[in-house]
Amino acid sequence: MPTTTATDGTPLHYRVMGDGPRSVVLVHGWMVSGAVWDAMIEKLDLTGLRLVVPDHRGTGQSGRPTSGYSLEQYAKDVLAVADHAGAKRFALVGHSMGGQIAKWVASDAPERVTGLVLLNSVPASGLPLPPDAAGLFRTSAGDREKQKTILGLACKQLSPESLETLLKDSGGVSKEAIEQCFDAWTAGGFAHRLASITAPTLVVATDDPFLPPLFLKQAVVAPIQNARLTHLPGPGHYPQVERPAETAALLGAFLAGSSAQA
Repeated sequence: MPTTTATDGTPLHYRVMGDGPRSVVLVHGWMVSGAVWDAMIEKLDLTGLRLVVPDHRGTGQSGRPTSGYSLEQYAKDVLAVADHAGAKRFALVGHSMGGQIAKWVASDAPERVTGLVLLNSVPASGLPLPPDAAGLFRTSAGDREKQKTILGLACKQLSPESLETLLKDSGGVSKEAIEQCFDAWTAGGFAHRLASITAPTLVVATDDPFLPPLFLKQAVVAPIQNARLTHLPGPGHYPQVERPAETAALLGAFLAGSSAQA
């Protein structure tokens, strides 16, 4: 399994699947690792594609530093992985907080990003939560019951098996990543950067109770010049886990349609 080093020396682990000419970097969100994409990847036709799937710092098999859990550092980490994987130009797929990170990368290196898919992305302006929810989320590190409650609130169509897989993954995320990432994604604070994004952008909305379609249209689609919205009814916050086949189909269709511009 390939590993590279972040700008602050943190080991960053990633996986590569497929050997096609088109690189696609999958950027996961808070409280999980790159394993959150596995069910969707199984359903995705990899013909012509080369997937690069990082584990963010504090998750999966990457290093667990005590600091560096900012959106800016995460964007640097994603670029470090892309460089190490030899992906000079790539499409980005970001979920939740990973959507924020993907937007940061696309605004920081627009010449490298050939397309952007944002699944239930947190807005660049952040997403403050009510105090009771914020307390639950921020103190959930290593707490299976709290993480189960969070997934219960966020998801609509999660099978018992998928819930168990997510909980196993979430249980391994470091306390620093849970707490500092929560602070980072709720604060956001980089909406001014979005004007720099030039890549064709597909924003996927579901029946996510935290990020409903109308909100995503206003907060995520509107500020990006080449963005459009599609709605996948049924699943909640984790469509790539709740409805992997449909999510893979949406992603595959977008990549096929934008390949001419790559």
